[in-house]
Amino acid sequence: MSSFITSLSVFSLHLLLLLMGLFLSPVLSDPRGETVAQMCNNRTMTPQQKSLVVTNFLAAMDAVSPLLEAKGYGQVVNGTGNLTVYAYGECMKDLDKKDCDLCFAQIKAKVPRCLPFQQITRGGRVFSDGCYVRYDEYNFFNETLSSLDQTNCSEKEITGVNRTLFRDNAAELVKFMSVEAMRNGGFYAGFVDKRNVTVHGLAQCWEPLTRSGCVECLSKASEQIGSCLGNEEGRALNAGCYMRFSTHKFYNNSGNSTSDGNGGHNHLVVILAVTCSVVAFVLLVSAVGFLYRKKRAKKLRENKQLGPLFMLANKSNICFSYENLEKATDYFSDKNKLGQGGSGSVFKGVLRNGKTIAVKRLFFNTKQWVDHFFNEVNLISQIDHKNLVKLLGCSITGPESLLVYEYIANKSLHDYLFVRQDVPPLDWAKRFKILLGTAEGMAYLHEESNLRIIHRDIKLSNILLEHDFTPRIADFGLARLFPGDKTHISTAIAGTRGYMAPEYAVRGKLTEKADVYSFGVVMIEVITGRRNSAFSQDATSILQTVWSLYGTSNLAQVVDQVLGDNFNKMEASRLLEIGLLCVQAAFEQRPAMSAVVKMMKGNMEIPTPTQPPFLDPGSVLEARKMMSPTMDSPMEDQSQSSGWRSDNISESFFEPR
Repeated sequence: MSSFITSLSVFSLHLLLLLMGLFLSPVLSDPRGETVAQMCNNRTMTPQQKSLVVTNFLAAMDAVSPLLEAKGYGQVVNGTGNLTVYAYGECMKDLDKKDCDLCFAQIKAKVPRCLPFQQITRGGRVFSDGCYVRYDEYNFFNETLSSLDQTNCSEKEITGVNRTLFRDNAAELVKFMSVEAMRNGGFYAGFVDKRNVTVHGLAQCWEPLTRSGCVECLSKASEQIGSCLGNEEGRALNAGCYMRFSTHKFYNNSGNSTSDGNGGHNHLVVILAVTCSVVAFVLLVSAVGFLYRKKRAKKLRENKQLGPLFMLANKSNICFSYENLEKATDYFSDKNKLGQGGSGSVFKGVLRNGKTIAVKRLFFNTKQWVDHFFNEVNLISQIDHKNLVKLLGCSITGPESLLVYEYIANKSLHDYLFVRQDVPPLDWAKRFKILLGTAEGMAYLHEESNLRIIHRDIKLSNILLEHDFTPRIADFGLARLFPGDKTHISTAIAGTRGYMAPEYAVRGKLTEKADVYSFGVVMIEVITGRRNSAFSQDATSILQTVWSLYGTSNLAQVVDQVLGDNFNKMEASRLLEIGLLCVQAAFEQRPAMSAVVKMMKGNMEIPTPTQPPFLDPGSVLEARKMMSPTMDSPMEDQSQSSGWRSDNISESFFEPR
């Protein structure tokens, strides 16, 4: 009987260690897909070659994926002559099949950043800690080293342990990895643990490399990474191999170890003393923990590691192929260009079914514009209202990412008021219709949709007009979800000067009342036909002008002169009063957008507004000085603002978020 119990205890111990080792690892199901480095070469091509090379590139990358899924790596050659594209991808050998697929899906989406359409480069590569991808114009599959190879040392130096001992252990591990990887098919993952100082590491040669090439690459990597030994971690990122060391374990449980042995023996004695009942209890806890971690890891992979764009891109109902959109716009011909802005261009296109669309073409030269794209796809794809621009879909398979919208024929409200000379001025009925529709769209965003959304960039150029002058609110790149249990959220400043609420512009305090303030400015601009010049030292703010006339019988004097006497003076005065109510200094005193709609329709009395903020331009400049100096440049001056229109496209500049 005792023999049976002993056997059961040993079996339970082994099972416990297996569960703890395989399932409760801190790196459970981590595909390690975050980009470590991206390298684009400086070899470019002629304009005539661009389209064909992009086509070959996309086909090659698509062909790599199933190969990598089947065996962990893949190499593809696509095209002929000087248009040939060589593509390669490989996962680290400690990743399982599922994590390999996830990792490659992440970095595959990053490679097109080496293909900005203005200057397509001939080659590029992306390293993550879980996988690697590269394309080029020549056969690089057996390449050992190249001029683009990098050494990547962490910024943090070693703290909390003996630095000399850590350096010694790290140096020993680096040397050990370069030797042992050759004995293990070009791969090694493990650690050195001496005198309670542990260093983890991983080294891998890419599959096409010869044995001698692998030796050369790892030898060079060992030299490179030697400059990082005083830091918490370091990486050597070479054409033929990858090497990394770190203070924490980042690889999966196929690693080996080098240890002085003292700690391991003591821990084993303690473990062997555990009784059968305790082991059984721990096994139960381990099983529960495993199920919880498995579920949690899956959710994390979907929501964070893959990113919102990757998940959305797999929903076929909003996906367009790059090739189809390219053809729809006649290969982004200048004759179809609707406008140009800081983040890209907008083109008119016609799909094969005859549907007219607008294609917003983004160039990802900063992380901010990537966030802008993710945000717009995430939010606008979940809302639907007659006064909101409808997002039809997106594409991330080409050299730049694309947003596809329904086509709005009449361009922006900014165009009609301040730019276009070929159209008659907006009459009073149209102005009222535009303002009411905009208010209804904003009320939907704030209160009526399943999501509580703050737009953060309501302005004339973001209000597009249908052929019948139905307004459509556009550009949700800066929009924010507003949790129902919050009174406000604090965020970096984003928006357009002249439209930003004071509490937000100065303190970053964001509520839906910031949008209300912006709408108040828009309302006053539409009625007066004048821009709000609050940020100009030598000009009088239209808000100041309207306020100075409030309470007198002369308020209608500020109505746009092009209307002559063809407007309802009482209605104009009421709308100007609502506008002043929306731009009050205290955000609590501004009405909700649903109340604005009721007041505009005459279904609710208009409360008496108090003095609006920033009545003299100098006070604006003083308020701006209260903010960090770095907050001066990101916000766009509305006097130079332009929207989705024939001569220009403008995106609001913003702080990193």
